[in-house]
Amino acid sequence: MWRKTKRWLYLIHRWMGIAGCLLIAMWFGSGLVMMYVGFPALTDAERLAALPAIDASRVVVAPDAAMQAAGLDQYPRGLRLEMAGDLPVYRMIDGKGQPHTVSAVDGRVIDRVDADTARATAQRFAGKPARWLETAERDQWTVPNGLNAWRPLHRIAIDDDAGTELYVSAKTGEVMRDTHRAERLWNWLGSVPHWLYFTPIRKDPPLWRQVVLWTSGPCVVVAITGIWIGWLRLRVRRRFAHGSMAGASPYHGWMAWHHVAGLIGSLFLLFWLISGWLSVNPNQWFNGRGFDGAALQRYAGHHAASFPAPAWQAIRQGDGAREIRMNWVGGAPVLLVASGEGNTQALDPRSGLPLQWDRGALIRSAATLLPAASIASSDVQTEPDAYWYSHHNPRQLPVLRVGFDDTDHTWAYIHPTTGQVIGRSDDSRRAYRWLFNAVHSYDFVTLTHHRPWWDAVMWALSIVGLVMSVSGVVVGWRRLRR
Repeated sequence: MWRKTKRWLYLIHRWMGIAGCLLIAMWFGSGLVMMYVGFPALTDAERLAALPAIDASRVVVAPDAAMQAAGLDQYPRGLRLEMAGDLPVYRMIDGKGQPHTVSAVDGRVIDRVDADTARATAQRFAGKPARWLETAERDQWTVPNGLNAWRPLHRIAIDDDAGTELYVSAKTGEVMRDTHRAERLWNWLGSVPHWLYFTPIRKDPPLWRQVVLWTSGPCVVVAITGIWIGWLRLRVRRRFAHGSMAGASPYHGWMAWHHVAGLIGSLFLLFWLISGWLSVNPNQWFNGRGFDGAALQRYAGHHAASFPAPAWQAIRQGDGAREIRMNWVGGAPVLLVASGEGNTQALDPRSGLPLQWDRGALIRSAATLLPAASIASSDVQTEPDAYWYSHHNPRQLPVLRVGFDDTDHTWAYIHPTTGQVIGRSDDSRRAYRWLFNAVHSYDFVTLTHHRPWWDAVMWALSIVGLVMSVSGVVVGWRRLRR
């Protein structure tokens, strides 16, 4: 029985490993690219910097009238004022996640934007000549399903040295994404193969999840069988007369590299593959990142589709405003005015004067997020920790962290200046942080705050993984040729 078991170990590792090592080599190589070039996305900082300053003198329509024109009977998830080209508009996202745009000048609903208007918007956004290329439902750089509500998208080329292309929603006229020539090139070597983000697969989320699960899953089996065989073939006391690698391996050449590198990085490879498999949250084992819409509406303390008419004359004095968000916190209305530099100020909508949030009031509002639980703790966090830290995405600090005594030990993160709920954590998400982020990205605060050290660790581990996988590809190819 033991001889049969060992034979099956060798057969499984040999034949599954031929394809598996190709995938693993691709994942390690593309992961190194992803350390420096992410998937194309238009960040808030980029969007605010490029938006024209709001011309508040032209705003005639009140927020209530805009929501009524959009057909909303409840306060939307998001309501903001910004410029669409040279036109001030209200942009809303309703409870179903659908966007609505209403002119702040005459109250007309904007639900269709033609190619010429999209080109003019992109040209104003980029500050350089623009050329319309096509209108499409999706392409390689707009494949994520978070853009579905804004499709189709106009693709606009910008006349600059970077080869910039902007994507403008044909429904709302918003600039949704920007890409650059170098970014697109590197992503073919980074995010696209690493995440299996090929358009025919990624546009179908259930199919994409199954593809990820059934490619990474068998690679875990390859790693487990390889670890077992590697230890069976390791000889510490008895040296091989014709072996290599200081006599610890009975193999020569590429096979010896595969054996020894596999032993050195065996646990790292196994946990790295398992964490990649967990990245798509199989069987929904882990909770979501944020609070649901009902909880956020309770926190806002306001349900009706209404908002006090802001004192635009007072707000107009604050030049440089690129976006004005209209929110509620604990039943109190608030304007969040963002500048082109990304600085946000909370203002009273009636007077235009700055608002200062009382910590106790924010904690009382936070209690409504989980009405069945009680607040167990509240702290102002000023330094990053293992669960709230900046890596590829910036995190707000200081932040008010409110803990609950529910069974999941939920934490709510609240921006102390704007009063907005900006994060959520619980036992499930904290476990995911260690099982995926820590094991897959090694984003420990002590490393990420000293980037050369984080880069060195990631490169060292990835090189070990590449030696394991590339040597396996060579050995497998030779076996197939025979």
